[in-house]
Amino acid sequence: MTPLDDAPRWKPTMHLEYSWIFWNCELRLSRQRTPRSRRFENRKKLKEMPRWHVCSRGLSRDLRFLIEGHIHIPLLFRATTMSENKITPNNELLGKGHSRTESEAESGNVIDAVAEKQLLRKLDWILIPLFMLIYGLNFIDRTAVGNAKIAGLEKDLGMEGFDFNIALTVFYIFYFLADIPSNLIMKRVGSIWIAVLVTLFGAVSLASAFIKTYRQLLATRVLLGLAEGGTLSALVYLMARYYRRKELVLRTGLFFGLAPTLAGASSGLLSVDNIGIVKSWRKIFFVEGLITTSVGLLLFITIPDDPLTSRMLTKTERELSIARLNADAVVKTDGKKEPTSIKLILQSFNIWTTVCAVAYMFVNISFQGLSLFLPTVVSSLGKYTVVQAQLRSVPPFALATVWVLVVIPWSFIAKQRAIPVICTMLLQVVGYAIAVGTKNPHARYAACFLCVTGSTPGGPMFLIWGTDNAAPDTMRAVATAAIPALGAIGSLIAVWTYLPSDAPNFHKGNSLNLATGCTVVLMATFGALYLRRENAKRDRGERDYRLEGKTEEEIKNLGYLHPKFRYQI
Repeated sequence: MTPLDDAPRWKPTMHLEYSWIFWNCELRLSRQRTPRSRRFENRKKLKEMPRWHVCSRGLSRDLRFLIEGHIHIPLLFRATTMSENKITPNNELLGKGHSRTESEAESGNVIDAVAEKQLLRKLDWILIPLFMLIYGLNFIDRTAVGNAKIAGLEKDLGMEGFDFNIALTVFYIFYFLADIPSNLIMKRVGSIWIAVLVTLFGAVSLASAFIKTYRQLLATRVLLGLAEGGTLSALVYLMARYYRRKELVLRTGLFFGLAPTLAGASSGLLSVDNIGIVKSWRKIFFVEGLITTSVGLLLFITIPDDPLTSRMLTKTERELSIARLNADAVVKTDGKKEPTSIKLILQSFNIWTTVCAVAYMFVNISFQGLSLFLPTVVSSLGKYTVVQAQLRSVPPFALATVWVLVVIPWSFIAKQRAIPVICTMLLQVVGYAIAVGTKNPHARYAACFLCVTGSTPGGPMFLIWGTDNAAPDTMRAVATAAIPALGAIGSLIAVWTYLPSDAPNFHKGNSLNLATGCTVVLMATFGALYLRRENAKRDRGERDYRLEGKTEEEIKNLGYLHPKFRYQI
């Protein structure tokens, strides 16, 4: 009996086209389709192959039937010749334009599907709720000042004119400056850095409840920006160490997309009653800071470490995690991180990272602007008390939560990034078009729903899209920091979009957000076309020259530049 006689019988009526790779009397089924141009080339090579050469390998009856019957399933062979008993390296096939298959990527590291499913379930139950809590607290502490504003912050601190906008600007400047250095520290010292950041910005928020002057407010905003700057990028980077590229969109999208909406709703609800001597806006900072600091201290003993050393995984699960990382990489690294270098950091700022960062910045102008000023905008729509205005800012975020639960799973299941991004940004465009085109308070309040709903998943999806297409590890660490860092510039602009002089219609701010929303739709469309074109070039072997004259270490560090790497579209 030959090694293939007990293989599954494949009928010639099957509709899907697969690539068969034969070598050493083994048959493997690839999950990726061969490009059309290669299928014709493979058939031509197959017809030219001597029959005795094929049959002498001891093929099973079914495979001989496939060959002799010319069934339209492309065949790729790692064959031996009469003069040389040498197997052709599989890299030669890949070097000619064939995409890397999952079996090849694993290179002998067989992944048990049942064990992998159990591992994913465990990771989902631990990481997603934890990361959602951390980023939710981060978002609340950052935007609480918007609720404090209408609760009497400006009056008590003697602020006037653009003082409030200046305080917000100071925060985002230091948020921007801290992002990339913070993530490089995270890569160096590990996930304990997240616990440090959460504890710090919780303590700063708690201290904000006791400030008495405008200068003290500025000082707390500087410290808060430095502490919060690297939190989001650190969470995304750590998640990318546990999940494969195809899994990342759903998990990151859920915690990054849901946390701000739930936090936005909770922040409004926290402004209802006073707590003893801590009254009005001080109570907002006190409660949020106390909760965040407590969580930060707990993270020192609960935050998961890198999958190579994580205590939450068993030895078998750590080995499986490493196998998953290898299967998802162009070049195996066994989960090890390459040394950080200036060259890799600079290479991280490639075309696609730049596109995602600029788009994220434009989305942030809308999302951060409304997160900070939505209570102010709602107050301008009618004669509401502070509590009424706060409560009316909750429903838009509630609807955004529902939309996140629709668009993120859609992107995951369809394995698409461009179309879901474009659809969600079109909601934002329609919302701002209504806000610009009418002065009716009811229509403008309805526009708030569309604007918040459209912009909420936009930022997370661009961050995911950029992280998907970043490799190796250093580039991924920089990309996950650079995209939200540049997005912080959008937050800086957002601070100046809703000015007191533009109230109550805020025509200038709404017009700016309408323009940026349209720009993001165009960027996503043309960016997707660019990625499709680049993948096609790699399928045709037009990027193989990048491997010439390279050492093994240099090839490992190619990352997204490697000819076998395929962009997620």
